[in-house]
Amino acid sequence: MSIQRALAVCVTVIAESVSASFASPCSQDIDRIQAMIDAKLEAQAAAGRSARESTAATLHRQPTPGSIAAAEVNLGDISPEKIQAVETLMTRARDANRANDPSACEQALAEVQRVLN
Repeated sequence: MSIQRALAVCVTVIAESVSASFASPCSQDIDRIQAMIDAKLEAQAAAGRSARESTAATLHRQPTPGSIAAAEVNLGDISPEKIQAVETLMTRARDANRANDPSACEQALAEVQRVLN
C-alpha cells in the first residue's frame, strides 16, 4: 500500500467520520472506535521501530492517523491487510449508520475490535 493511497483512505475515513457524527444512533460508537484506532496507532508508533523523518515532518506538519498508519505499514509493524480490514469495516459501520441500521453498524464495529485485538 503506497503512502499516498493510505493517506487518501485515511482522509476519506476522517471526512466520513465528521459527517457521520452529525447523524444516527451509532455515531458515538463510531467516534469511540475511531479514537481507539488512533490511540492504538500512536501507541504502536511510539513502541515500534523508527524511520527517517519524512518531507512532511520537515515542513513542520503534525502527523495524522493516516500518516502514522502508513509509516507503520512501511516499517512492517502493521500488516497492510489489517489496515485494509479496519478501513473496510469502519466504512461499513458508517454506511450502516447513515442508513439508520444500528444492528449492522454495531456488528461492523464489533468486527473492528476483533481485528484490532
